[in-house]
Amino acid sequence: MTISENIDLNHLNAPDRADIQELTSRIYAYQRGQEDEDRFKHYRLTRGVYGQRQIGVHMFRTKIPFGHITPDQLIALANISEKYTNGRLHITTRQNIQLHYVKLNDSPAIWKELSEAGMTAREACGNTVRNLTASPLAGVDPDEPFDVSPYVYASFDYFLRNPICQEMGRKIKPAFSSSEKDSAFTYFHDFGFIPRIQNGVKGFKVVVGGGLGAVSMVAPTAFEFLEADRIIPFMEAAIRVFDRYGEREKRMKARMKYLLKDLGLERFMELVEEEMPAVANKTYTIDESLVPSLGQVPGDNFGTAEPLHAKLYEEWLRTNVLEQRQGGYRAVAIRIPLGNLEAEQARLLAGLIKEFASDDIRLSVQQGMVLRYVPPSALPHLFNGLYALNLGLPGYDTTADITACPGTDTCVLGVTNSTGLAKVLEDLVRDEFPEMVTEDDIRIKISGCMNGCGQHMAANIGFHGSSIRVGQKIAPAMQVVVGGGIAPDGRGFVAEKVIKVPTRRIPQVVRDLFNDYKENATEGEYYNDYVIRQGRRYFYNVLKSLGDSKTITTEEFYDWGQDEDYRQEIGVGECAGVSLDVIGAILNDASDKVIAAGQSVKGEAWADAGYHAYSAMITAAKALLLAEDVKCNTHIGILNDFTEQFGNRFSEAMPFPDFVLRIKKNEPTPDFVRAYLADARAFVSKAIKTREAQLDKVVVGEYYKA
Repeated sequence: MTISENIDLNHLNAPDRADIQELTSRIYAYQRGQEDEDRFKHYRLTRGVYGQRQIGVHMFRTKIPFGHITPDQLIALANISEKYTNGRLHITTRQNIQLHYVKLNDSPAIWKELSEAGMTAREACGNTVRNLTASPLAGVDPDEPFDVSPYVYASFDYFLRNPICQEMGRKIKPAFSSSEKDSAFTYFHDFGFIPRIQNGVKGFKVVVGGGLGAVSMVAPTAFEFLEADRIIPFMEAAIRVFDRYGEREKRMKARMKYLLKDLGLERFMELVEEEMPAVANKTYTIDESLVPSLGQVPGDNFGTAEPLHAKLYEEWLRTNVLEQRQGGYRAVAIRIPLGNLEAEQARLLAGLIKEFASDDIRLSVQQGMVLRYVPPSALPHLFNGLYALNLGLPGYDTTADITACPGTDTCVLGVTNSTGLAKVLEDLVRDEFPEMVTEDDIRIKISGCMNGCGQHMAANIGFHGSSIRVGQKIAPAMQVVVGGGIAPDGRGFVAEKVIKVPTRRIPQVVRDLFNDYKENATEGEYYNDYVIRQGRRYFYNVLKSLGDSKTITTEEFYDWGQDEDYRQEIGVGECAGVSLDVIGAILNDASDKVIAAGQSVKGEAWADAGYHAYSAMITAAKALLLAEDVKCNTHIGILNDFTEQFGNRFSEAMPFPDFVLRIKKNEPTPDFVRAYLADARAFVSKAIKTREAQLDKVVVGEYYKA
């Protein structure tokens, strides 16, 4: 199969058209051996195209800020999935939609159809500012001081294609909650924002440097109150600090949480303040009219209707329906098992939404949907339609609503099958603990590996994929964690690891933990408070016998959904980008950045031009250092090492840190940027000539780590 180079793009907006044209040409060059595989991999990740477990196909991720889509966009996604993939939409824990089994050559056509529907995949993966998530009730939440939706969208728009965040050491994940209850889990994000009003002024509590994964950390508070027009400048300055000081060589230590841990919050904030002169917008006023259109909101004049399943309907009303802060309307949550929607199911669902709700749909971090502006008289009609689509399930965001990443179904990093286990546990809750379908004291989340896409460390009871060696064989296992998540009062908890158990024994783990809580917790005691009171050792003792591998049976060597012995097949993850080792390619990139700076000057985007020039000098210096076998862990390290290694040969640029870091001490005025770009152009030219004077040399360096 060959890629089409004749896709009609003239009707698209200019940025999307340029992105699709570039993606098409890069695929063409890669398939003809004109581009290094690792270099191309780094590029395609930032365009939403991610490697999949199955050879020859990819996962394609959209970028949907705060999970907002319309019925027409849902139909467009369904059509795309049926045309180019296996016909399934997967809702993620970051309010995105992923497509699987995508052929690389089809990705430009998918991008085109996304753009036509008003969506993008730009910076959905890779070392970028990832999707900005928010409480799915933002705008209708009875507890919110104001709607955060415009602030999320403005932040998304500001950082999309922004030069400061195209080649960071790792990804950045922001979140906005609608109230102090922190339903967006800001406490484990790189940037977290909780709305507040102080003396009539809108602003946010701001937290920074949280994270899940193998080493989870609760984000410390940077501001108890930051005026709303200062949040974007703060994010920009903080990202500049992260880009310059963040680790790049040691992938597992390259997230912002580790930088905060190394520097300390006080020093980090000092560095942020030092960057402010270079930030073009010291304040950034956000247009609060940037809220999604509701379309034609239905009137409250539907006739009576009998629910198709009376008992389920009553449970559904209790767990899935909430009165909005706008009196007279209801927000309705749709529980979507494992976040999977088939194409025809999605189209029919879109039709229901058009009839009974507004056009403003929000995807949720629970892998479901929240509809808005549903009139009370429409509720039985909506339920009957959902029930017919197998979507009329009660128990949204309760114990019965289990979150799980795709695991070994499609992910190259998957260690065990998370989706098969989730189905088993949902059946267990419904059949053995039916009262918990309407309770939310305990929430369960499952990840197929330790990286946390299923957010297991933010669960009251969580599991992540692992394995246990038993003699010469390996059994699939799950690490059990307890005590994570958000308390009803908004307190954030990171779970504690307890014990590793064969995955086939996890249902009994859940039974034992449920029964222990019911028997030993005090009246009204929140589960995480119970965990703290009892302590980790207590739970280890509760589950100790289930972790005993000496009693393992033949069946327990099978993973869920398997009928043969478990085989551990773990690939190399692509979340953090990739490595490249050709000096010439690095210097070419430096040249490209100089060109980009010149284009920004023509467009009078002075701050962008300055950052392109900065990146060009860093990139060129890195190339020469790698040629000398000097490791390049951080930008600040490159600046210091270049002075030591090349001070005599580049005396006009010495001391190099002062030469380059003028950018953070000067306002991005036209005069400064033009002079700074001229210096960058001269420096890159000299670096290229220096390289040309050397023998061609391939280094075991790592370009995209620094």
